Amino acid sequence: MKCVICKQAETTQGTATVTLQRAEVTLVFKDVPAQVCPNCGEEYVDEKTTAQLLEQAEDAVRIGSQVDVRQYRQRLVA
Repeated sequence: MKCVICKQAETTQGTATVTLQRAEVTLVFKDVPAQVCPNCGEEYVDEKTTAQLLEQAEDAVRIGSQVDVRQYRQRLVA
C-alpha cells in the first residue's frame, strides 16, 4: 500500500514497537507485525493484530500491571 503520510513509497512488511497507555497503565509491545514505509518510517498495524494487542492489553490491566514491556505474540484463534 502507498504510505498515506508521505505519499512517496510503498510500504513493506516489517515490525513495529507499539505503546498503549490508559490512565496509569503503560504497555509496550515489541516486534509487532506491521507495514512500514521505507521513506518516512510510518508504521501500519492491521485490524487483526490491533485486536490482539488490545486483548493482551486488557489482560495486563486486569492483573494490575502499571508498566509492562513484552514481546508481541500472535494468539491462535480456535
